[in-house]
Amino acid sequence: MDPSSKSPDDDDRRPEAEAARRPQPQPQPREWRFAQVFGERAAGEDVQEVDIISAIEFDKSGDHLATGDRGGRVVLFERTDSRDSASRSELERQDYPIARHPEFRYKTEFQSHEPEFDYLKSLEIEEKINKIKWCQTANNALFLLSTNDKTIKYWKVTGQDLNLVPRCRRVYSHAHDYHINSISNNSDGETYISADDLRINLWNLEISNQSFNIVDVKPANMEDLTEVITCAEFHPTHCNTLAYSSSKGSIRLIDLRQSALCDNHSKLFEEHEAPGSRSFFTEIIASVSDIKFARDGRHILSRDYMTLKLWDINMDSGPVATFQVHEYLRPKLCDLYENDSIFDKFECCLSGDGLRVATGSYSNLFRVFGCTPGSAEATTLEASRNPMRRQVANPTRPARTLTSLTRAVRRGGENPGVDANGNSYDLSTKLLHLAWHPTENSIACAAANSFLGTQ
Repeated sequence: MDPSSKSPDDDDRRPEAEAARRPQPQPQPREWRFAQVFGERAAGEDVQEVDIISAIEFDKSGDHLATGDRGGRVVLFERTDSRDSASRSELERQDYPIARHPEFRYKTEFQSHEPEFDYLKSLEIEEKINKIKWCQTANNALFLLSTNDKTIKYWKVTGQDLNLVPRCRRVYSHAHDYHINSISNNSDGETYISADDLRINLWNLEISNQSFNIVDVKPANMEDLTEVITCAEFHPTHCNTLAYSSSKGSIRLIDLRQSALCDNHSKLFEEHEAPGSRSFFTEIIASVSDIKFARDGRHILSRDYMTLKLWDINMDSGPVATFQVHEYLRPKLCDLYENDSIFDKFECCLSGDGLRVATGSYSNLFRVFGCTPGSAEATTLEASRNPMRRQVANPTRPARTLTSLTRAVRRGGENPGVDANGNSYDLSTKLLHLAWHPTENSIACAAANSFLGTQ
């Protein structure tokens, strides 16, 4: 037989092809443990409204962490433990236990925003920090953006530990008629976007008196308004691509090269309702409160009131996975609507390796799910010194489907104030904000005025 001649099946018999066809081993579910806490209050100590954390964000290196609170303050923390990044990352990929967890210390804090008054609208503007985004580091200085409802600020922090100097380099204001819900840095390192209910604006970091409106969903007649923008995020590597979500549960991908005003999207991701599933609450709980691109830019994670959804940007037929976060609350939607809890906006995050996703819930709980095909990992953790204490002996896997969820309100079921495992739940202690370390399996969670690290 001529060695140069091959049958079409020869390539399929190669070791690489055979290995690709084999089922890939699933990462083992992690045993999460408490790492650190900052701002812990004593038993019975009241939490002041201005001290409640409203934003939390790691920088790209994972060596710095920033929090913002309702009092307009930004607090910076820096990593102090020595580590071998390469060997640690390899151990993380193999799910080996690591003796040391990332350790952070307080670095500095500054007053980013003060209460303002809009005299044209006779409206008081809160100082609460809505979002924080780290910018590129340069010359040993730290740079970050922070925003309240109306005004974005660009900060530079320089100096040594005992003489740190935060300085506001730019103030970007008067560009939004509605509350700013998102800011996102571009991978070009020069521009960023800000979004409110009806518009997305594009800014240059060095120009504070001019922005470009790139998305405008405001109808000619406001009575025709049917949905609003809830979140916007740049693609992590493609500087011309961004995604934004809506109150109707859809996500639109847009390409800035198509036109100056991106009236048309390049892709639309949405989940179609199952027949007969619509109820009074359908649209409310479908509203997307947060979206995040995976590090590779291939997937988008979204959070609505009841679920996490994972989307493949190459598949617009529906989410590739759906994770139920607190399904035991579905029979309580009437009560949640009456006390406004149904409008709570929970954030979501992904691990740097793309193997897991996480989001918060009530009673200071958060959920971690494995998102690789076939994974059965679903963990409930508490933002406390004993994060695993809310586990049950035989936890069941929440629904993870490729089809649409039934959103009909079911009557009966659990007792009021008790979850599916018989544990009481507290709507007043909600874990809205959390961030995953960019390279390690560590999550920073904001619980009222404290933030905790778990690993």
